[in-house]
Amino acid sequence: MNTHNPDDFRYRFRRPSQQAPGRLDSSHLSVRTLSSNSLFQGDHEIGIEHHGALYRLKITRQGKLILNK
Repeated sequence: MNTHNPDDFRYRFRRPSQQAPGRLDSSHLSVRTLSSNSLFQGDHEIGIEHHGALYRLKITRQGKLILNK
């Protein structure tokens, strides 16, 4: 199954070439953006309650984010 969607969040915001790699210009973002440091506060897993269900957001050993229900 191909999950590529050009309207996906990561494809909607292109970085200008003069900007440092890995940093988004927040003046062009239309969504509220939080850093993972402010969310996790040193932990590797947090719980998110959404419509009565509990989700777990984890940072993997490779530094990626995984969301599980």
